Amino acid sequence: MNVILVNGSPNAKGCTYTALEEITATLRLEGVQSELFQVGTKPLSGCLDCYKCRETGRCVLNDRVNEFLELADTADGFVFGTPVHYSAASGSMSCFMHRAFFATRCHGGNTFYLKPAAGIVSARRAGATTTLDQLNKYFTHAEMMTVGSKYWNMVFGMNPDEVKQDLEGLQTMRVLARNMAWFLRCKQAAVASKVAWPKRETRVATNFIR
Repeated sequence: MNVILVNGSPNAKGCTYTALEEITATLRLEGVQSELFQVGTKPLSGCLDCYKCRETGRCVLNDRVNEFLELADTADGFVFGTPVHYSAASGSMSCFMHRAFFATRCHGGNTFYLKPAAGIVSARRAGATTTLDQLNKYFTHAEMMTVGSKYWNMVFGMNPDEVKQDLEGLQTMRVLARNMAWFLRCKQAAVASKVAWPKRETRVATNFIR
């Protein structure tokens, strides 16, 4: 079992990284492998609405998004982390999420289908709940199983040292990791027992117009 942890912060080892490391350490104790994926600092464009991804399942803009999608196909679970920028995910993370999820949706693949996912956010003071809500919308739209914790998945601090003082936030990350590991084991057992997958329907799209 392997979980990809995405760091959507431009700071490679900042507050978001500190929270993800707490998750990584707990997953390791639970016997689950993990891989950290840095979105990085190179500019990421937003979606061009060209629908080329419908043919290939990859974005026409060949950058970190496609590198992630190559790994995502074989991953068992995901954690997406971002700092709070103006009560939302970082600009690069917003572009990253939109293009990654749009590409898989248009192609009709199973990159994210029924896989567990969690969003985690780091904030100095405010905007964490709206950012977490933003991330969760991607998961529900992709038919993923959203993994929660004993509180909303967020840590607080201006820098890594302050995040390490947020004992409740760090505990939330550890509980999240254990819940993720438990779900992965349950899914593995269900597959081994040949539990039938949910019946899938052809998508119905209704436009509301005047």
